[in-house]
Amino acid sequence: MRVFRTLLPVVVAGLAVLGAGCKRESAARGPDAPLRLGFFPNITHAQALVGNAEGTFASQPGVGRLEVMQFNAGPAAMEALVAGSLDVSYVGSGPAINTFLKAGRELRVIAGAVNNGAVLVVRTVKTPAELKGKKLASPQLGNTQDIALRYWLKQRGLTTRLDGTGDVQIFPLSNPDILGQFLRGGIEGAWVPEPWGARLVAEGKGRILVNEKDLWPGGRFPTTVLVTTRQVMETQRPRVVALLRAHLRLTERWQEDPAGFTTAANAAFGRLTSKPLPAGILQQAFSRLEPSLDPVPRALATAAEHAKTLGFITDANIDGLVDLSLLDEARAGVAK
Repeated sequence: MRVFRTLLPVVVAGLAVLGAGCKRESAARGPDAPLRLGFFPNITHAQALVGNAEGTFASQPGVGRLEVMQFNAGPAAMEALVAGSLDVSYVGSGPAINTFLKAGRELRVIAGAVNNGAVLVVRTVKTPAELKGKKLASPQLGNTQDIALRYWLKQRGLTTRLDGTGDVQIFPLSNPDILGQFLRGGIEGAWVPEPWGARLVAEGKGRILVNEKDLWPGGRFPTTVLVTTRQVMETQRPRVVALLRAHLRLTERWQEDPAGFTTAANAAFGRLTSKPLPAGILQQAFSRLEPSLDPVPRALATAAEHAKTLGFITDANIDGLVDLSLLDEARAGVAK
């Protein structure tokens, strides 16, 4: 944890440098350059999984030549976006907020994708108080689930510290490592996104102590959003609007045919990872996900306040982060 604190200024400085690089690279790109779309092989990026597998984005009129780029974590995708080597990306709300605040406020959330889908799964405890003295895990220090876990514990009078001490010890582990530690009894539980929550329950015989959606007004918080930069909005606006039309159609298809879309997403997930999810886990995981074009701006602002309260950021002002003008244009185009 001390290492993170030491590296944080370096990371921030790196983002600033990359921000300068963004202008240079974008300025050098010609009109025939491909539009570059990023996503992760996660079911919380279901529209991207299906749209990439079925060619929905590439065949959308107006997108032009498309290059799809796969990432494994939000920070890498956001560094590419800020560096100008990526134009649009699906990403978690936490990395989007961090990048907006730490890289010149250039990032823009242009649509929602998926809401909800994070849970705290435990092995033995029955109440929050029983977590005192226990070891928990989150996917990454300072990521969306890590902040949610630490803030939830703080609200219940349980301390956590970035060096791993406190009333509750929190360890940042990759999702596969979380599952392994949970199965071996190395941790009491973890705050994880789907499908890892469903896997901890099904494979680790855990139980859900907290479904994060129950903590938010209206039971909705953004898990995955679609982002770009202010510069891309200015220089490639028609192509990004066309891309959003494809995203809009995929989201509506998921809303209208959840079972069919879930099957398509798992097939695409299986092709990328060679490990499609078993039917029971797939059903449980998708039951906690909500396809949505609404990035829930109020929840984004609240998440930023939580990160500031915990000391991950010093400024929680995210005015200007959300710009839905392109989505409005995409909707108008579809309605014609």
